[in-house]
Amino acid sequence: MSAPDSPLFLFARHMGDNGLILGHRLSEWCGHGPVLEQDITMTNIALDLIGQARLYYQLAAEMHPSDLTEDDIAYLRPERAYSNVLLVEQPNGDFAHTVLRQFLFDAWHLPFLHRLCDSPESGLGEIAAKAVKEVSYHYRWSREWVIRLGDGTEESHRRMTQALDDLWIYREELLLPSDWEQTLIRSEIIPDPDVLRPEWQHAIHATLSEAGLPIPQTPVIQQGGKNGIHTEHLGHLLAELQYMQRAYPGQVW
Repeated sequence: MSAPDSPLFLFARHMGDNGLILGHRLSEWCGHGPVLEQDITMTNIALDLIGQARLYYQLAAEMHPSDLTEDDIAYLRPERAYSNVLLVEQPNGDFAHTVLRQFLFDAWHLPFLHRLCDSPESGLGEIAAKAVKEVSYHYRWSREWVIRLGDGTEESHRRMTQALDDLWIYREELLLPSDWEQTLIRSEIIPDPDVLRPEWQHAIHATLSEAGLPIPQTPVIQQGGKNGIHTEHLGHLLAELQYMQRAYPGQVW
């Protein structure tokens, strides 16, 4: 049984955090989407991500020597104990911001999962094999909307350009491994970001080019989420996400 702070435990929890936080952000669109079809689509993507988070949290809980559950991991940690990347906690903003945030995450997530399917850790491989089918659709949906909005009206192009300016600084953290990820990379348990980088960059640059969107030239990179250093947005999100479990601990449906 792995120690609770083992690299594998931390990675499983990190992947669960990414899915839970981004899933929660998308769920905030439920009933507020620009059209009914996209409202339902974003809700379904949110459900996919939260379902993936459950699988990662369950795997992490199995490694813990105590009676930790997936609910404990999701609902009973302070902000600094979350290790999701900063990108996924950014506010929804307008539809362009939500679409671009999803695309930047999907452009990394899909090739990462393809390679994670071959992990010698069977638990990770099984989760990846299930998730890759869902994320293939997530990527197709977000990519199509980036192109549609970028190459659409003057207003949609302006909004997508603004979303790029706001979110571009968060994309690189996805490929900057933490100390515990470095350990797993050396053991070939998770993919090496250097192997993923060319495919990731090509997907982003090709999509932005097709959308007629300029690639931001800022060298600034924002990171820290993997080590528990978050933006002010995560605390507000967790206050809502965790409210019921903290107000009425141990309750079940």
